[in-house]
Amino acid sequence: MEPLKGPASLAAVTAIIPCLDEAEAIGEVVRGVLAQGVGRVVVVDGGSRDATAEAAHAAGADVIVEPRRGYGRAMMTGLAALGPDCAVVLFFDGDGSDDPGRIAAVAGPVLANEVDFVLGSRLRGAREQGSLNVSQIVAGRLAGMLIRLRYGVRFTDMSPFRAISRTALDGLGMCEESFGWNLEMQMRVAASGLRIVELPVGQRRRRGGASKVSGDLIVSARVAWVLLRTFIRIAGAVRRTAGRAGPAPRRP
Repeated sequence: MEPLKGPASLAAVTAIIPCLDEAEAIGEVVRGVLAQGVGRVVVVDGGSRDATAEAAHAAGADVIVEPRRGYGRAMMTGLAALGPDCAVVLFFDGDGSDDPGRIAAVAGPVLANEVDFVLGSRLRGAREQGSLNVSQIVAGRLAGMLIRLRYGVRFTDMSPFRAISRTALDGLGMCEESFGWNLEMQMRVAASGLRIVELPVGQRRRRGGASKVSGDLIVSARVAWVLLRTFIRIAGAVRRTAGRAGPAPRRP
């Protein structure tokens, strides 16, 4: 596959953005993603009570309403809407915390067939003050440690900002319906022998709305329990592929 030559090269990328009550930010996010040359943006609205769906549609996204709650369920709904021209799937947050200017760097290695999966690490790179709380940082590092112990692959984060080839994604067998989706993907990618690289993307403060998985101690404890339960379940079912090539070297 030819290397990237500019924004038009991202036309084979479809971005999936799950949203719930993000009307303040989603329009700017969709316009920012499309401005990078991404071929299509699919916003999955999880039954928002505000004008998230309308703002996303007005900005140029294809909007699908998925009234059943669940981060992973929203992702599955977005994947079911992929078209035949999609070669790379980009996952992106709808609150404005991910920088669209990093999309070419994250999706580029997959488009160029250098790797199969790129994780954008928020913990590696510049972070705006207040963009991540302690529970998010600890969760990312804990997940990275557990995945390394189980599969021998190093991750520093569970950032939603990631890209994967359509072919590789189709072979993963994703099934998690909760916010354990990102952890499940990293575990299955690590176990599968795919070519992996983690790149620094940093993090911005959200542009509006409120986080659904961080904040008070009760929410943080629930998130930690779901992630631990997901790890134990997936670790028992998914074993590392024999003779795996290992992750690609990290890039600065």
